[in-house]
Amino acid sequence: MIWLVVGLGNPGPDYASTRHNIGQMVVEILADQNKARWTTHKSRTDVAAYKIGVGADAASVILAKSKSYMNESGGPIKALAAFYKVEPAHIIVIHDELDIAFSAIRVKHAGGDNGHNGLKSLTSSLGTANYYRVRMGIGRPIGQGDPADFVLKPFASAEKKALTDFLLRGTEAVESLITRGLEVTQQDFNS
Repeated sequence: MIWLVVGLGNPGPDYASTRHNIGQMVVEILADQNKARWTTHKSRTDVAAYKIGVGADAASVILAKSKSYMNESGGPIKALAAFYKVEPAHIIVIHDELDIAFSAIRVKHAGGDNGHNGLKSLTSSLGTANYYRVRMGIGRPIGQGDPADFVLKPFASAEKKALTDFLLRGTEAVESLITRGLEVTQQDFNS
């Protein structure tokens, strides 16, 4: 069985450490943990592959980062899913979530895009919202701050201290979804 694990974000060094790129940060750690090497795919994505488990129960995991901007990420991910013949029911999308407090994780299947342009693009391209989401809480800007500006800024100093543990929990949530399923993963992570 193949799982496609997509880390949403924007390409390039200017965006690499911003809140909007937390999904890409998680897949980069997953690649490092599993000694998976990134390569460029013709679908305008970077991919890295590894296996979870052994024997007949092993799952192949394809990690993906789109080389397009967040609001255009659906096309490349759809092309990648078609190439590997992965149905939406085996796609996990990791993304930033304004409506969840920083460092909280919520795992779910399907649902709306809640104004998230990456999810909007992906749902439109796939023709369905029936994929898994690992929603990484980044909180909202304080006061009258513009959410669009907020997501494109790096994490605050206090957040940076907790970021590594938060990202590691994100990797654990992804692998739990693959190996143990939605219900158990929600019990463990949707606190």
